[in-house]
Amino acid sequence: MTFVRLAPEQFDTIPEIAEPAENPVLVGHDEAATQLATAYRSGKLHHALLLAGPPGIGKATLAFHIAHHLLSNPDASIAPETLQPMDATSPLFRQVAQGSHPAVLHLTRPMNDKTKAFKSVVTVDEIRRVTRFLSMTSHNGAYRIAIVDPADDMNVNAANALLKNLEEPPPRTLFILIAHSLGSLLPTIRSRCQLIKLKPLEDAALVNVLANLDAEMPDDAGQRAELARRAGGSVRDALLMTQFGGLDITDAMTRVVIAGRFDVQQAWRVAEAVSGRDATIQFDIFNQAALDMIAGWAREAAAAGQLDAAAAHADLWREADRLVNETNTYNLDKKQHVNGMLRRMWQALAG
Repeated sequence: MTFVRLAPEQFDTIPEIAEPAENPVLVGHDEAATQLATAYRSGKLHHALLLAGPPGIGKATLAFHIAHHLLSNPDASIAPETLQPMDATSPLFRQVAQGSHPAVLHLTRPMNDKTKAFKSVVTVDEIRRVTRFLSMTSHNGAYRIAIVDPADDMNVNAANALLKNLEEPPPRTLFILIAHSLGSLLPTIRSRCQLIKLKPLEDAALVNVLANLDAEMPDDAGQRAELARRAGGSVRDALLMTQFGGLDITDAMTRVVIAGRFDVQQAWRVAEAVSGRDATIQFDIFNQAALDMIAGWAREAAAAGQLDAAAAHADLWREADRLVNETNTYNLDKKQHVNGMLRRMWQALAG
């Protein structure tokens, strides 16, 4: 069956793969889903939820399923005690997926009108849409739901603007904040939300999601198991590995950074592979893999009691994150960026 996208394109859209807003199937996170459905039925649902966990594990999908649950069951006292599968043929599903439902506001990184590229942060102008959204009369007295995805991409001005809305929310308003890194959020925002930590998907659940998305998977059971292991419970990582050369990219990066000497030619080959005009996703894979690798080194060093090395890797991660954002924001030379990143990583391991 031909895939037809309903949702607007986002900064992290994967071609031919459903966005969270248009994914009718929620796999995993049963405990959290039941907890939230029970809280809603009992009238104890917090006005602000913070869904936290690694990227690509289904946080945004859960957020839209919660929104659908509230809008499908306006009388909380008779709502089901579990989240029900969404009817992909219903007008409600299509409206929410298309971003046209008056009771759901989805805030994410906006597009730069001049460059036609997505911005690297959730801007204050996006968050100001919340004030206008909440000022409108609630549709049939139903909940109004604002989803910020991801909240840790907000800049300082945006975070402060959101804080004002979280402090005095109107009745029957639900904020759902999605965060990959809790440390990037203001403590005052965290303190006003109910924190729900979501875990990476189990291997069987991960394979189930990939099957529901009609994603390509290895035929061999051993290769599927290796894919699940390397994806770390992240559907997004699994998709990037299987459909966009993510496995080959990360393998090539690893060979460069662990080599006894810096291989200029191999680094250049990696740069050429991920820097072409049609390699936007591959470039994103490279950057995320670099950040993940460096973060892993920092965790391993800290666990081994090597605090100086852990601090050095943490500094490198911050520098790498800055360089990624600058390269994307100012459209800098991608090949130079990749070569420079690989050299920094190699130097970090070479000591």
